[in-house]
Amino acid sequence: MHIKYKFNSTREAILERAVSAVKYARKFVDDVEFYAEDAGRADNEYLARMIEAVIAAGATVVNIPDTNGYCLPEQYGAKIKYLVDHVKNIDKAIISVHCHNDLGLATANTIAGVINGARQVECTINGIGERAGNTSLEEVAMILKTHHALGYHTGINSKRIYDISNLVSNMMRMPVQPNKAIVGRNAFAHSSGIHQDGVLKHRENYEILDPEDIGLSSNAIILTARSGRHALKHHLERLGYKIDKINLDEVYARFLEMADSKKEINDHDLLVLMGDGDANHYDDKAIKVTLLQVVCGDPLRPMATVKLRVNGEEKEASAAGNGPVNATINAISNIINDEITIDEFSIQAMHGGSEDVSKVNMRVHKDGKSYYGFGYSTDIVNASVHAYVDALNKIY
Repeated sequence: MHIKYKFNSTREAILERAVSAVKYARKFVDDVEFYAEDAGRADNEYLARMIEAVIAAGATVVNIPDTNGYCLPEQYGAKIKYLVDHVKNIDKAIISVHCHNDLGLATANTIAGVINGARQVECTINGIGERAGNTSLEEVAMILKTHHALGYHTGINSKRIYDISNLVSNMMRMPVQPNKAIVGRNAFAHSSGIHQDGVLKHRENYEILDPEDIGLSSNAIILTARSGRHALKHHLERLGYKIDKINLDEVYARFLEMADSKKEINDHDLLVLMGDGDANHYDDKAIKVTLLQVVCGDPLRPMATVKLRVNGEEKEASAAGNGPVNATINAISNIINDEITIDEFSIQAMHGGSEDVSKVNMRVHKDGKSYYGFGYSTDIVNASVHAYVDALNKIY
């Protein structure tokens, strides 16, 4: 089709041009890749003639693209095997596969190509590419790692996959769909009660991949109306509640009532459920914020002054930072004088709009243990401070 309608040429003329182009390239470099565009729809006999001729002319890599994402895996695998069996000098070059995802078969076709003799895969992070995209690097890498019995190895450090996926997504302003294999936010999220119970009992019941293999710290147990007691118990323990001191059946009944009215139950909802919904309130024996004053702007450097009541004693400190939240956290750190690391920090609008209440979730780390803090306010800095202090109260 390309020969006739794009080049207005003939098979023999295109064959001569291919050989000529490869010979010309070899005058300048030793490693020459030749690709036969739309090989997925080309007849195998002519394709084999083409590949044999360009290898003889000096091609060191021969790329067999499924340019339009047309092939079925069986067809594409058979095409690669045909070349292995019928191109007499195929051992002089590496077969490369380059698949498109128009029918959602790019990864399946790529794996079929590898199984049948290809030793180079052309792919992209997050599967981005022309039209519906190209073969996804993370999918191929993890398929070969999971199916290690195939005997193929990429040498890819899979623990960097999630980070580089986010980097590419952010730099290209192309969000990753939630249900994207491997790197989608739902890839390791479990909302079915049966699945949650199975995962909590033994991860491999419902996960063929370990989240840590791609750089995630853990899976996500999403609380919904379909969640069971095991999932609720898991989250309550994560928040610091002692399960042996709780009537779990009673809490679960209240949880189901709340879950019926909300799509997902978050940490703040659980605090409300347990009667601790006002995460900004502490008794006098704990750490309490009594004053927060922040100055920032351009070109002013952000400065914060904080007063805390620590076990009934008033303490005050000021600090600068790279932003108002950072300056405030630095001031609090000067007061408590302890090594605490913030591992996670997220801000979420509860409804939407400029007058909305912001909810801050924070996870801090001390002495090998994690603690969660929550705060909310129409002021983002204020919400962040209360989330941090909430975590401190759970530590001390």
